Parts: sequence; structure tokens; C-alpha cells
Amino acid sequence: MNKKLRLTCFALLFACAANAQQYSVVIKGGHVIDPKNNVNGVMDVALKGDTVMLVAKNIDAKEGKQVVNAKGLFVTPGLIDMHSHNFYGTKMDQTYSNGPNALPPDGFTFRTGVTTVVDAGCAGWKSFPDFKKQTIDISKTRVLAFLNIVGEGMRGGTYEQNVDDMDAAATAKVVKENPDYIVGIKLAHYNGYNWTPTERAVEAGKLANVPVMVDFGGSKPVLPLQELFTKYLRPGDIFTHCFGQLSSREPILDIATGKIKPFVYDARKKGILFDVGYGGISFAFSQAIPAVKSGFYPNTISTDIHTGSMNNAMKDMLNVMSKFLAMGMDLPAVIKASTWAPAQAIHREELGNLSVGSRADVTVLRVLDGKFQLNDTGTFGFWDYTGTKIQGKQKLEAEVTIRAGKVVYDLNGLTEPLVITKR
Repeated sequence: MNKKLRLTCFALLFACAANAQQYSVVIKGGHVIDPKNNVNGVMDVALKGDTVMLVAKNIDAKEGKQVVNAKGLFVTPGLIDMHSHNFYGTKMDQTYSNGPNALPPDGFTFRTGVTTVVDAGCAGWKSFPDFKKQTIDISKTRVLAFLNIVGEGMRGGTYEQNVDDMDAAATAKVVKENPDYIVGIKLAHYNGYNWTPTERAVEAGKLANVPVMVDFGGSKPVLPLQELFTKYLRPGDIFTHCFGQLSSREPILDIATGKIKPFVYDARKKGILFDVGYGGISFAFSQAIPAVKSGFYPNTISTDIHTGSMNNAMKDMLNVMSKFLAMGMDLPAVIKASTWAPAQAIHREELGNLSVGSRADVTVLRVLDGKFQLNDTGTFGFWDYTGTKIQGKQKLEAEVTIRAGKVVYDLNGLTEPLVITKR
């Protein structure tokens, strides 16, 4: 056989082998945790394009164009951070709205296993077109948004205190015009004993048929949570910063007794969701530890990541999730609060799960064991902004992140062949 014929035969064989590979990615040997489908065991996962094709034991690795070796690791749906701040820009006096306090998502998502972020109110109805153009449209991370009830968005200062700029009808109109990107309404940072901002936000939520996320700025006397939960919020609405303890906001846990207030349980029964929204000063172990120990887990775990919180006690999504492991939540519960539960909260049920036909966003996690740390305690240290410290035996680390069926992050080169999607 001459050289030309041999090369032709080789090319044909290669083409046949490629055609036989029915999956774009096969993830082999990992422990799959998929809370929606009650999957918690060693399984393989096969993806084709942006679709989950199969979750089963012993999928043939030869059927994947790329294979991820996940042996000894945990495979989960792509993490969803439903309280993030991403409308970054160069207008230095606008804080989180096209300003310096927000973060470009792709720089802070994939390395922590996050495939979807929900911007929590940086843009209002006036500024959303700019946010969509300069952040949503150019990010590899899936970027969704809660639209601020303030038309100017999260510009800081007097802008966020301007009740006259809280236009429910205009806000709802922009939500309806952008159903693929806007998932709800956000009330944030208003300071004062005034229910009008809450009323406007909930009115917009009703007009657009989307949930409302409430973040009280502060008030003295504090706005009573029982009134918020019983009079204003609807089933499916979200109370964020749920483990905050500040003098200007009422906490959900009675500091004197160390117990969750009875009306908070009533709110949960009503269907109100409790979101972590960790942030810079909006999470305290003095609230979270007794709550978790009593069985009051957050519905959703989120970061409230911005330029301040990322370098403070919060750090990133996996650090927050690791803190809840250290406080006593088990791994499946932590994964649920970071995947399927937020997907349900924002009404994006095609996300946060590994059902056949769902979006091919997958995170491969390593659970680090504290006994291998180079210290005497054999534990990891976690702290909050008050200086309170706790120890945990485990810490989460992202090994591989797959977004829309493509490997976008691989810490230790577990993918073969190692081709990482570029811009």
C-alpha cells in the first residue's frame, strides 16, 4: 500500500471514529448529586452541545469527544449565584450601576463552579439596555437580572433614596420586554421607615408576574419583618441577607433566646424564600449558626459578590457553601441550595439540574479534607466580618466547570483532550 493510500485510509478511519462519538463530553466516574432527580451516587454524565443527554452507569468513554476524569470527585449541576453584582463600568460615581463596585462575571464565576449569576438590582429600567449590551451580551457566564425598582439602578447616594424614581409600571414594562434576561424585581438599600418602596416593588412584581427580592437598607426604628412577610411579600418572593445582624435591620433570629422568631416559620410556610446574600456585612455567624443547628436552612445560598465582599469574609460562592457545611448542613442540602432551589426561585427550571434535555451546565467539585492541611488542627478556618471564627473539616474546590456543554475551566487538567473554550 503506497503512502498516499495509507494516509487516505487513516483519514477515513479517523472520520468514522469521530462520527461514532455521539457525545461532545462524557464525565466519567464522579459522584453525581442532582437534587431535582434525587440522584446521589457514582454515575457518568454525557453531554451533546448545550444539552444533557444521559446520566447512567458506565457510559463508554469512547463515545465522548472529550472525557472528564471525575473519579473521587462530585459532579453537580452548574452552580447558580442568584445574588451577584455585575454591572461593572467606568463611571466612578455610580457605585454598582455601570461603576467600580461591580464585577465582570467571567473573571469570578467559572473558577468557583458558577455557571449562572443573577445580578441583584444594579440596573433599573433606565439603565438596563446598557447593562445588557456591555455585560449580559458579551459574557460567557449566563447573566440574568433582578431589575431595580429605582429607575437609575444601584447608583448609590440620593439616587437609591428617590421614591419618585420608583416607577412600578415602567419597571414592569422593561421586565416584560426582556423575559429571557430579567427574572424579578429588586428593592435595595432604601433607608427610612417607609413602606412605599416595598409597595412599589411588589406592585411591579405583580404587573410583570415575577418575584421580588427585598434587601432592606436600614431604618431606626427598624421596619418590622412580620409586617413585611404578612402584609407585603407574596409566595415566591425572596428575603435576602436573611442571616444579617445589624442595628438598622430586624434579624430573623431572636438574639436573646437564640431561636428563630415564630413568624419567620409562618413566612416560610407561606412560601417566602430566605436567601443568604452574604455580602460584606450582611451575614453573621451569630444568626446563621443557631438557625442551621435548629434546622432552619436557607432556601438559597448566594454571595452578594462585589469588590468589597470578595476580599472580605465572603470571598466566593464555594467559600460560602463551605461555611454551611461547617455549620452542619450536609453536602446534598448545600448543593440543592446552590443549584435546583435557585433555579426554581427564578423560574428557570431548565437550569440547576441534570435531567435529560436540561442545559449542559455542570460543575465538578473536590471536597478537600482538613486532615491533609498543614496545620495542627486538621481543619479549615472560616470567619465572618465581626471576627467570629469557626472550624470546618471540609472545603469545596472547583476542578472543572462546563458551561453550555463546553469545558470553560479545568484546574488540574482532568479533561482529555484538554481543549478549553476561548473567547
